[in-house]
Amino acid sequence: MEHSDAVRQALEEIDIPAARAWYKLLFPHLPQPRDDAETLASIHVARTYSETIGFRHRAYSHRWCLERGLPSGLPDHMKPRAERIYPRIVEAVGISVNTPDSRRELGQAIQKAMSDAVMDCYAQGKTNPEFVKARMQEARTRVLKG
Repeated sequence: MEHSDAVRQALEEIDIPAARAWYKLLFPHLPQPRDDAETLASIHVARTYSETIGFRHRAYSHRWCLERGLPSGLPDHMKPRAERIYPRIVEAVGISVNTPDSRRELGQAIQKAMSDAVMDCYAQGKTNPEFVKARMQEARTRVLKG
């Protein structure tokens, strides 16, 4: 098996130990990945650039890189197709406060409290919908009682 075939196989299979070994062999003059996470990131970036890797693998790595703020080498003409295969998932929370016009200030206070509760949940990394909904309801109740 030639070097290029073995490297391509390591990239396609996301074989971290093999990729580290090939990196060390082929690029000893460059800084080596410090850990498996850094190696994994370099594998995904390399997959987006490689023309010998299948499109589905490149598209997956493109999405993986974008989600982590890493560069993607996928050519511009391939990006729309990759976005259709692996679309970006966006989380959202809807807040609806139904108060009469005469109580508009109360409605705005409830909306702000609920919005702040959502932001606190996401800042803590707690994005479970049931958890977020419960915190929103607690914030609403606090404003209504106060």
